[in-house]
Amino acid sequence: MFEARLKELGIELPAMPKPVASYVPAVKAGDFVFTSGQIPFVNGELRYKGKVGGELSEEDGYQAARICVLNCLSAVKQLIGSLDNIERIVKVTGFVNSAPGFNRQPFVINGASDLLGEIFGEVGYHARSAVGVNELPLDAAVEVELVVKLKDA
Repeated sequence: MFEARLKELGIELPAMPKPVASYVPAVKAGDFVFTSGQIPFVNGELRYKGKVGGELSEEDGYQAARICVLNCLSAVKQLIGSLDNIERIVKVTGFVNSAPGFNRQPFVINGASDLLGEIFGEVGYHARSAVGVNELPLDAAVEVELVVKLKDA
């Protein structure tokens, strides 16, 4: 049903970006999948680079967070075969590369949360942290990680 919902929304999951360092995109532990932090890569290119509230707008950050969560879902799907195996999105952690004085990180990470709600409905409602940082890998605007609970096999 979630795979069909992606199609209804006209969303195609991207190919899983290659890790930029020594880690794997996601790990399954029991009934949970934990993703590594994903940055806004599209077709191997970092789409949003720089500080939100500086050279990037809050809307740019929101769009970057949407891309990040799609990359997270791609990592989950690669590991479990189908998003239809998801019981619940448990936790979203979002990091925003923030310019000095920028304090609207929750609104930026809404890009990820809103998209999860569009795709998963109630199953997509989650706990969350939205954190401002002064640097992210490769100067990415946003980084997002997910914790997902799987349906019983």
